[in-house]
Amino acid sequence: MSATTPEGAAPAVSVRDVCFSYGENEALHNVSFEIPRRALAAVVGPNGGGKTTLLRLLLGELRPRYGEVRVLGEAPERARRRVGFVPQGVEFDPDFPITVLESVMLGRDAGRALGGFRRADRDAALAALARVGLEGLGGRPFAALSGGQRQRVAIAQALVAEPELLLLDEPTANVDHRTEEELVALFGRLAEERAVVLVSHNLGVVAAHATHLLCVNRGADLHALGGADPEARLEPLAGGGLAVVRNLHADHIEELLARLDAPHRGEHGHDGR
Repeated sequence: MSATTPEGAAPAVSVRDVCFSYGENEALHNVSFEIPRRALAAVVGPNGGGKTTLLRLLLGELRPRYGEVRVLGEAPERARRRVGFVPQGVEFDPDFPITVLESVMLGRDAGRALGGFRRADRDAALAALARVGLEGLGGRPFAALSGGQRQRVAIAQALVAEPELLLLDEPTANVDHRTEEELVALFGRLAEERAVVLVSHNLGVVAAHATHLLCVNRGADLHALGGADPEARLEPLAGGGLAVVRNLHADHIEELLARLDAPHRGEHGHDGR
């Protein structure tokens, strides 16, 4: 993918007045934000706060009850081939005979559609493995890898299709601290060429590389970091270990709670379906 973004291109992600419910249980309420084309947006929030639901909306697996979701300027289901996704954890059959290189090439849909993989698919897979620090391991059985290495393979599989947007759901949940820091640093480099949306519980690690912080707890607040927004910063909470974004002019938590009590904006005619 080119490191340049066409002038006037739509944001990587645009969410406007979105509400989503599982039956009577509302998971997201009046959510609005935009993520630019080159950014590392860390998504944080409590369990059950709606983070995974938000990713499924961006993937087109779910549709909002109200509001509108656009990915790379299109409806999510139309943009799906331009999006890479790495789920939480890597499920695999340890008895299935597949190599690391073959596993990565599974991300090349075009090759499979043509009845087999070509030299270009192999070259792209080798390049993706090098990108995640696994060069030279292409011939190794996938089942022989460590947990951290398997996670890197999953990332390479998502990268091999050259996505314009990369969605990552807790990709470092089952790796050691050193591997986590290395992977988040990798995501920061990838964000120089594309948008990366990373769900994480470890704000202390991702904050060093994130350009944006999306706080999700049924509602959502997006904050620019790294000097892009001088009115937002990270502050340690009493007791240490966690952090929160404070706005210098207003407490964003109070604003979020106020939005939770507001009526559905879509109830007056726009339902996003």
